Amino acid sequence: MRAIELQAPISLERLTVVDRPDPGQPGPGEIRVALHGSTLNFHDLGVATGRMGAVAGRIPLADGAGTVEAVGPGVTEFATGDMVVSCFFPDWHDGTATVGDFSRTPGDGIDGFARDTVVLPATAFTRAPKGYDAVEAAAITTAGLTAWRALVADGGLKAGDSVLLLGTGGVSIWALQIAKLMGATVAISSSSGDKLERAKSLGADFTVNYREQEKWGSVVRDWTGGRGVDHVVEVGGPGTLAQSIDAVRVGGHISLIGVLTGISGEVPTAALMGKQARLQGLIVGSRRQQQDFVRALDGSGIKPVIDRRFPLEQLADAFRHEMSGSHFGKIGIEW
Repeated sequence: MRAIELQAPISLERLTVVDRPDPGQPGPGEIRVALHGSTLNFHDLGVATGRMGAVAGRIPLADGAGTVEAVGPGVTEFATGDMVVSCFFPDWHDGTATVGDFSRTPGDGIDGFARDTVVLPATAFTRAPKGYDAVEAAAITTAGLTAWRALVADGGLKAGDSVLLLGTGGVSIWALQIAKLMGATVAISSSSGDKLERAKSLGADFTVNYREQEKWGSVVRDWTGGRGVDHVVEVGGPGTLAQSIDAVRVGGHISLIGVLTGISGEVPTAALMGKQARLQGLIVGSRRQQQDFVRALDGSGIKPVIDRRFPLEQLADAFRHEMSGSHFGKIGIEW
């Protein structure tokens, strides 16, 4: 079986195609899946470049989708031929968050999906959205579910709400599509005028170039007539949080899901207290939340925005494309 391994010293140059033993047939409660697609996440890039402390020999990629080839005894949820998609936390099935690290996240603490075939517990997957190919389905595992949880499962998004999104990466573009599906109005930021125009074509109601508008938080707040937005999907971290707090309404909700500007920094606590806003950190979501997301997608007609697709053997080049920051939406891996 073909697979990609991280080899020491871990770097993009050491992503290596290897031959692994076939995983065999599924046992009780397991399914065998022929994998055909994945998408890249900031977390995957951290693993592949050695920043996340992954071990040599690890198979990367947290997202994986493909076709069920066989089901083990006791499996009734899936059948041969079903398109399925992986779960970021394969052991978090339902309920409140119980996981605070990546020790059981595919592609980090355990082997991921940069390979031809897997045999795993059926509960490590959900059904893929109807009509999605493998790359499109894989886009829901990390970025899509994060956006869904931030806005809907935790944020309680409803029609008429206003949302601020930062940047045009995978999570933010998914959040734009979800917010418009739910009847919200959306402001989105970027340093690229071209990307902001693309966001408008997907339904963004207001755009702001953060390079041209240093105080973009107040610009967004002015757009709401001074009230502030109901929800912020905060992917930047310490370098953007102050502006997000400025943009949010009194009693609003900020989902802290990213650390693109660093892993620590100053929090304007007085401003946050004055806004009486809820600042909630989150990491992706549970299997049950993913199933809810899939049901919503089945009836929506929307599909993820895939910036570009790379073959598995060009995984390092795909990561370099991610590092360039030129992508809009998700970067796909297809085989």
